[in-house]
Order: sequence, then C-alpha cells, then structure tokens
Amino acid sequence: MPRSVCVHPDHRSTVALSLERNGFLTQSILAGHLEMALSTVNNFCRGIKVSVAKFEEICEALGLDPQVIIQPQERTENTSESRSAEEPGLEHFFAYDSFWVGREDLTLELTTKLDSTCRLMLITGMAGVGKTALAERLSADLRGNVNQLLRENFDDHEKSTDFASVAARLLENCGQVVIPEERTDPQLLARRLVLHLQKTPYLILIDSLEQILKGNEREGWSEFKDDGFVAFFRTVLASETFQSRFILTSQELPSQIVEIGSRYQNFWHCQPLVGLSEPEQRALFVKTGLAPESSPELLRIGKAYEGHPLALRIIIGEIGSHPFYGNIAAYWQRYGQEIEAVEQAIAEAAEGQTTGADDKWNLDRFTRALRRNVQKRLEQTFDRLRQDAKYAYILLCESSVYRCPVPDDWWLSHLEDWQQSEAEQIAALDILCDRYLVEEMTEGSQLLLKQHNLIRSVSLAHLQQLTFDV
Repeated sequence: MPRSVCVHPDHRSTVALSLERNGFLTQSILAGHLEMALSTVNNFCRGIKVSVAKFEEICEALGLDPQVIIQPQERTENTSESRSAEEPGLEHFFAYDSFWVGREDLTLELTTKLDSTCRLMLITGMAGVGKTALAERLSADLRGNVNQLLRENFDDHEKSTDFASVAARLLENCGQVVIPEERTDPQLLARRLVLHLQKTPYLILIDSLEQILKGNEREGWSEFKDDGFVAFFRTVLASETFQSRFILTSQELPSQIVEIGSRYQNFWHCQPLVGLSEPEQRALFVKTGLAPESSPELLRIGKAYEGHPLALRIIIGEIGSHPFYGNIAAYWQRYGQEIEAVEQAIAEAAEGQTTGADDKWNLDRFTRALRRNVQKRLEQTFDRLRQDAKYAYILLCESSVYRCPVPDDWWLSHLEDWQQSEAEQIAALDILCDRYLVEEMTEGSQLLLKQHNLIRSVSLAHLQQLTFDV
C-alpha cells in the first residue's frame, strides 16, 4: 500500500466544491479546523501527494470518498473537450475563490494597467488584507493574454530564496534546461530569464516578498538580502520590450524597487490595499450564506475589524461550523463582549478620552481559529520589526495608547524618553509607514496617525511586556 497519495486531476474541481459546500471558505480555515499544517492542505487541494493518514482525514472533513478521488473520472465523449476549455492554473489559487466580493473598480483599473504597459505591479498592505487574493484575481482575468502562470511563494521556507535558485526554478518552469554549472552564475541566469520573458508572455506571481528583505540602521530598510533581485528587476523595467508581467505582494515596501520604478513610471505600479468597505462586508456576509441580509451583529463585527478580510472570513467560518452552525446570536452571546470593548473605547475617544493604555483588546485572539490564523501572522510581523528596527517597534507599542487618530508629533514624542533625536524619530515612523503598521490621514492641514484596530490589539499586548531592555 502506498504511504502517500494525491487527488487525481479530474477531481480537483470536486475538492473545491466540497470546501465551499462544507463551509470552509479558505484552505486556511480547513487547516485550522483539522489542526493541520496549511502546506499539507494546500498540497492536497493542488493534487500533490500527502500521507495516507492526512489524505483520509481531509477527505472525511470534506465528505469525500478517498478511493474515488484518487482515480480518474469516467469520461464521456465530450469530457476531453470540456477539460481543454477549463481555465488552466486554478489549482494554484490559494486565496481567490468563489466568495470573492468587491474591489471591482480596483480590479478593472489594475487589469487595464497590466494589459497595457505595466510590467511590474506591487500589491502592498498589512497581513491578511487580501493581497494574494487580489493578485490571483488579476491573474485569472489576465490568463487569456499570457502563456502560463508561474508562482514563487517566499513563505515556503523549504525552498531556497537566493536569486540564482529562484531564477533557475523560473527557467525550468518555463521549460528551459538549466545545467549544474549555470546554477552558480546568477548573472547568466538573469540574462537567460530576461531574454525568455521578453519574448514569451508569462505572468509571474511572487508572494510574501517581505521574507527576502532585510533592514538595519547601517544598510537601510526593506532592501533585498540578495542584490541579484535588484539587478534583475532593474533590467526588466529598463528593457525596450517585455512581454511578461510580474505581480508581487509584500507586507513591506521594498525601497529599491520604489527607487528603480520612479525612473520607469509607465512600466510599474504600487497598489496599497486596505480592508473591505461596509457594502463589501455586507456582500461577503450574504454571499457566504451566513445571512440573507447582514445582521446588526455581523456589521458591528465588520466595523470593529475595519473590514479585514482574513479575520472576517475566519469568523464567518467559525459561525458556520461547530458548535454554532450559523447561529449568529449564539456566537455574539459568546464573543460579543470583545467587539463591545472596542466599540466602547472608540466611543470614549469621540468624547475626548483619546488614550487608553489599559484597554483590553483581543481582536486577534479571542477564539482558537483567530489565534492560529490571525494572531500568528501578525506576531510574525511584530517579530520581524523588533529584530530589524528596535525603536520603530517601541514606537508602535507605545503609540497603541491612542484610541483614535492623533497628530504625528504625539507619536514621535514617545521616543524622546529613549534618547532618540528628531531625525531618528522620523526614521522610526517612516519604517512603520513602509511596513503598513500605521495609517496616515489628514484633517485640515494636520497630519494624523492611527493604528488599525487589529494592529492596536497586538500592540497593546506588546506594550505590557515592553521594557527598557528591548
């Protein structure tokens, strides 16, 4: 008996429908439900081999027969025609699915840019805001104009992330042969890759770019660990012609790409992403079947989370599964006090109580699924910040005392106690802005700063642990 098995390609659509039918809005939610690694669930859904035990466990959760979905489907005369008409590459989509709502105008705008002259598109924003889903939606819309979709995900720590390794993988995925001697020559690999992508229209989606960036006081912030990427993207933008398109997602703004892109404005675009608007939240609640029309409790949850897509989908999944099974009132009875604490703090801020260092916000962690899927991702962001930029981390923690937007000098004053000069204070704030950990807005002629409610929830917890030995 084999030790590992995979879903037959004929049944990948069946798996996708089973996810939807059983209320698992994303593969992440299924992984959390099973207490299983997301990579295992991803492999299962993509038709990559997993252990028999894990395969059977996932099948049980989805109501599938393991013996059926490992076998090819019986074909009729028209089956091959049907399959050839299917959109290729859908098995590569981790986040974009049938529950996609909103962002229509933005999607049209970005698709138009990529169909025109934009060769390099960067989608940025905080963790879980929907960067990958948007990138996948764009790739679905563009599929008819490209030869093939290629992917690199720097969250996959089992793969090498140096430029030579990435370039070699991309070339091989394009059907090009890479001999061993070439793998140690990044400049040769770069030339080969650029030449191939110039002539053949590929769409290359690269996720989690922040994983290959570095930052410190001496060398600068959010720069590539491997300079090979800088030279490669410079060549992509500087080429006279270029048929392929890159879509990159990142939680941090890569300063070197921004600098290069400023010289080639027609060939690149940076798109910051924010949460879903209230109408988009309503559409999500209705489309997932949670309520025929949005309930007041759901709208209050959406407002507290400022439309954060990942958090809302996880909460929707929890309401729809054991033990609530769609009972919104029961979910609110159990967890509504967490939302009410946020609402109370915001109401007090509107009445002039702008600070609240003792606020007990748990938006990122009041359920097990939120702890696994939201808190964990945000904590990784905070850990990177603490390691790379100590005083920016301190500024983020200390500014969590503010419940509402306040002037920027209120924030900067917190670093005076840490003996930071004015220039150092501004540098720390710039780091937070580049990592999308602070939101900027204007009121009249005044610049105001605030933390997203989810970010503030984590910052408040870190503030309690902050010491002068950080």
